Amino acid sequence: MTHEPTTGSWRLLRPLLFRLDPELAHRLTLVLAGSWSRTLDRLKVPSRPKPADQTGARRLMGLTFPNPVGLAAGLDKDATAVQTWQRMGFGFVEVGTVTAHPQPGNPRPRLFRFPHQGALVNRMGFNNLGAEQMARRLRTLRHGGCLRVPLGVNIGKSKSASPAEAAADYRQSFNVLGEWADYVTVNISSPNTPGLRNLQSIQDVRRIISALQTANQGLASPRPLLVKLAPDLTDGDAIDCARAALDEGCAGLILTNTTIDFSALPDPPAGLSGGLSGRPVLARSTELLATLRAELGEKPVLIGVGGIFSPEDAVAKFNAGADLIQLYTGLIYHGPALVRRILEQDLEPRASGE
Repeated sequence: MTHEPTTGSWRLLRPLLFRLDPELAHRLTLVLAGSWSRTLDRLKVPSRPKPADQTGARRLMGLTFPNPVGLAAGLDKDATAVQTWQRMGFGFVEVGTVTAHPQPGNPRPRLFRFPHQGALVNRMGFNNLGAEQMARRLRTLRHGGCLRVPLGVNIGKSKSASPAEAAADYRQSFNVLGEWADYVTVNISSPNTPGLRNLQSIQDVRRIISALQTANQGLASPRPLLVKLAPDLTDGDAIDCARAALDEGCAGLILTNTTIDFSALPDPPAGLSGGLSGRPVLARSTELLATLRAELGEKPVLIGVGGIFSPEDAVAKFNAGADLIQLYTGLIYHGPALVRRILEQDLEPRASGE
């Protein structure tokens, strides 16, 4: 499938940003987006109205999603521009991945564009300011009444934590952030933290989720927990991890994270490592989504992410069984108009339970 043209102001802005180093462009965008949105909020400027023909709200996990299109984790690791994503029309926002301790991430360069393939490769390594800093920002947003859509927090293992310490490390992040999130996603599938993907096993999933549920059940209102899996798992291993998560009380799954399969890149740079996102991951992520829906039935909430560059891609995710979808790389390439173009489609909700 060919890339659809970008529209509006993004057509002018994208070439300027794409002349910059990818990570610098990312940081600049976040700084400007955060500043712009906070200014509009202070001036009480209302958000733009939603399209008249958008799909209606969906009630899942005890939460009301104004629409089923969300922002995926990874774009706003430190929750610096949440109001901006709301104003773009997203029906929910997921921030992070955040770790219990601040960490700088991997050495640069660590973010690469492949425009002809509609792809990004990142080896960021969970660079973030830590759970305490994010909690302060989310507390301010909550107390200021700034959140108008469900907010998810994606937590990952600190690089300094050993595999044996993983459950305690995830729990530390949850203890700090759980009360400020509407739902919490457990990221055990990033390829950029050594050993993290090895946690995608029945034993480790049970151990981590059990530790989180102990803390979660202590909240006045326990939060829905989700687990994010990799597209590189075999179907059988993904099913095993999913069932383990659901047996421990998780509400559902996010499918999928980035892939370590670079075969879609015709001439990748020597030594390239990290996770590939964008159009090349669409087929596998959607296939795994359909497989898990067929295996798990209607009840679990499944969020489809990976390679959504057009309304047709979004429809494919819903047809595969997604309750909600998330955007990341498609937003980088096609800009904010992609959100509204998707919402203008007939996105019939799949029948599901809470």
